[in-house]
Amino acid sequence: MNNPYEGIDKLSPSLSCAAKTVFATFEILAKSGGALPAKKIMALIPDKIELTAWEKEPYEKTGYIRWQSILHFYTIDCTKAGYLRKQKGVWYLTEEGKSAISLGAVGLLESATKKYRKWDKDRKTECLIDNNNGNIPEEKVQKVTIEQMEESAIEGIKGYIKDKNPYEFQDLVAAILRAMGYYTPFVSPKGKDGGLDIIAFQDPLGANKPTIKVQVKHRPDSSIAINEIRGLAGLLNKDGDIGLFVTSGRFTADAEKFARDSHIHVKLIDGDTFIDLWKSFYSKLSDEEKNLMPLQPIYFLGTDE
Repeated sequence: MNNPYEGIDKLSPSLSCAAKTVFATFEILAKSGGALPAKKIMALIPDKIELTAWEKEPYEKTGYIRWQSILHFYTIDCTKAGYLRKQKGVWYLTEEGKSAISLGAVGLLESATKKYRKWDKDRKTECLIDNNNGNIPEEKVQKVTIEQMEESAIEGIKGYIKDKNPYEFQDLVAAILRAMGYYTPFVSPKGKDGGLDIIAFQDPLGANKPTIKVQVKHRPDSSIAINEIRGLAGLLNKDGDIGLFVTSGRFTADAEKFARDSHIHVKLIDGDTFIDLWKSFYSKLSDEEKNLMPLQPIYFLGTDE
């Protein structure tokens, strides 16, 4: 492909912005292994393509930068086309999306929009963005705005956790276990812990099985390898023991496979799953525990999609 952006200059300003930012997003994801947080993508795009002054202006209806709002809007087409997936603030490029890169910027956008319109044919949407001024139709503004707010909220929570030290993150894990109804008579103090950071029981005396043996690693920017999961499994030396490995980061594919295939029950909780648990059980935390990572729920009118 000699010039993947060929033909963009013939489009309206809004469609031109959509074509080049969507294409740049796909290329960035393809070179990054197929997945990146939306925040990281937004940071990389200005270094990859030239943005006009108009595109850099705030979009009055969302409060976000115009090119970012247009990109978010057209990724709705891409997700419905099967080119892109979004989950917990992370964007994933599908195999179909990788293949669509060969279409070039204009062809990719046209393909995604065509597939979206086929999915949305009953709505009979003729124009998804006003080509004259780049305004997003009112019925779509809400979805785009909420998506951007959700991504910002997730990044804020992740940043808050990242700033915690290992013992503060350990306290968060112990708190969520108590909110889930478990008792935590042992939470490791600073210093050597013999490999276990938390021991949790179903009852105050620990008479009911299983006993949950927890290892906590605060590594938000790295992945836990298989050898550390094996280490936890080696500490489960009694019938009824369950291993729980919690990280603020991720697990390698080998580590996840070991946990799935092991005859010993080892549950893995990564950073995203931990955030989901904190949100789900937040109401059951004590006031003191809520202050460890306070959340503020905000409700928006939902959509029918």
